[in-house]
Amino acid sequence: MTSVAEPGGLTWVRTALSDPLVLPMLRELDQEYTSRYGKAAHGEMARYPEEEFAPPHGVLLLLLEHGEPVAGGAFRRYDATTAELKRIWTHSAHRRRGLAARVVGELERIAAVRGYRRIYLTTGPRQPEARGLYLRTGYTPLFDTSADPETIGPLRFEKHLAAARRSGPAGSAAPADSAAPTAPTVSTVSTVSTEGKV
Repeated sequence: MTSVAEPGGLTWVRTALSDPLVLPMLRELDQEYTSRYGKAAHGEMARYPEEEFAPPHGVLLLLLEHGEPVAGGAFRRYDATTAELKRIWTHSAHRRRGLAARVVGELERIAAVRGYRRIYLTTGPRQPEARGLYLRTGYTPLFDTSADPETIGPLRFEKHLAAARRSGPAGSAAPADSAAPTAPTVSTVSTVSTEGKV
């Protein structure tokens, strides 16, 4: 596990699914999936093994506030040039602070540094918060946005990444895959509790 502190008591942590710090994220995502899609959604959280989100091809990121997880997300290798975002989450007590947008931005930065040139993701048709987040953060919908989401199934998005940003906080030089994140831009967009593909 690696971590980098930011002002205001926030800390970025790169970790693994088996880390106890990840349990609040997994619990809340599971509750969110089942409340929206029924009991059949329980399997979503076990769909990908831990190694899918491990370096060098993946990452699992948490944002801690005073040591407690308040947001997180991950990506896995989709193909040689594409990372797939998964598990975008904001703690139920910390929504509407722009935390999900910060997580997405940091995952994009890490993916670009790792050599990915595109992000792909899916979200469920009953997750309008997630759909709104991705539209506001520059993702291109790969579906008809005027259609009833329930007739589409998983909503697919993509975003092409700029060349890797290799600077750390305040523009300081950082190794290509440094644990140090750039200082994310605070966004006023609403956060979401899930990104789920079910």
